[in-house]
Amino acid sequence: MRLIDSNERRARLGVRHHLAAPAGTIERVAGDMVGLHSSDAVSVYLAARARLADLTRSEVESALYDRRSLLRMLGMRRTIFVVPVDLGAVMDAACTRAFAAAENRRLARMVEQQGIATDGAKWVAGVGAATLAAIAARGEAAARELTADVPELALKIRFGEGTKWAGDAGMSTRVLFLLATEGRIIRGRPRGSWISTQYRWAPLADWLGHPLPPFDPVEARRDLLTRWLRSFGPGTIADLKWWTGWSLRDTRAALAACDAVEVGLDSGTGYMLADDLEPVARPEPWAALLPGLDSTPMGWKDRDWFLGGHAGVLYDRNGNVGPTVWCDGRIVGGWAQTSTGEVAVRLLESLSRRHTSLVERSRRELEEWLGGDTITPRFRTPLERELAAG
Repeated sequence: MRLIDSNERRARLGVRHHLAAPAGTIERVAGDMVGLHSSDAVSVYLAARARLADLTRSEVESALYDRRSLLRMLGMRRTIFVVPVDLGAVMDAACTRAFAAAENRRLARMVEQQGIATDGAKWVAGVGAATLAAIAARGEAAARELTADVPELALKIRFGEGTKWAGDAGMSTRVLFLLATEGRIIRGRPRGSWISTQYRWAPLADWLGHPLPPFDPVEARRDLLTRWLRSFGPGTIADLKWWTGWSLRDTRAALAACDAVEVGLDSGTGYMLADDLEPVARPEPWAALLPGLDSTPMGWKDRDWFLGGHAGVLYDRNGNVGPTVWCDGRIVGGWAQTSTGEVAVRLLESLSRRHTSLVERSRRELEEWLGGDTITPRFRTPLERELAAG
């Protein structure tokens, strides 16, 4: 059995994730990362910036909203990703569509339980069709605009009754989410600046000029896992199941279908593609400042080989990563932006003089790129909060 120790895994990470040397295009970055996390709008920009030389915000926006070579879609673990169009079709069949039936039943049940309608399924279907027609008529529309066309979207529904997280949610949020999981609509250009998370919605087929190509779910799961292994491998069964959000049965079936082989890790057994077993040359020393929810630190469930003992200050209680500092395939610290726009770094490990210099250069470049715009991660972590407070 081929042994892939942690040093080789870190070398692969640096090369395959375009951190040791920049990629050529943002589409290449999004494809090789098997999606850029987009639950936080700024993560897409900062993740791409860390992997591309001289990237501008307008280039990201052009790919998303003008060329439309990238799509913002719901995918693995019910998480929003920015992906190339071809990967979007695979992700939709492998992950997204599986959410739709359960989401439809859940919303119909809530409608009935809260006295909105006696036939929840019929009500949801009718409001969904009216919402889709309103979006098509406008071309693109924000949720607030749609409530003027479909009054039912202004209703509130109660969730979490009897718990500390109980609250109200707008019906527009639930209906639009359902239509997105069904592959009918897509998040378009946001309302506001590059840090906004309030998106306009558009019919997916109109946005692209054609529907997404259909894929068999079994083949799509195989394709998606093959892409992950190419960029993130080796990985354990726990990694694969967690990252995809699939059942253990579907995970094992996809793994068997993509010609993967077992390899030894420093701890336990992992899997790699059979044609990807050649050693990866160790790149030149590198450093990078990655944003919260970046796809690299969110790519594995088993993280000790790159994270060490820093999980408590760099991840929140739900497993969301904050801004991190990397050197040669390891997390060595965290960063945050203060109220004055300064990028503040805290190293959690001792570094060589060369690596300290690389980190400082990365810090200055990020601060300059932000240009005085102040950002706050959507999911805040202990170290990020401490550094942001000054």
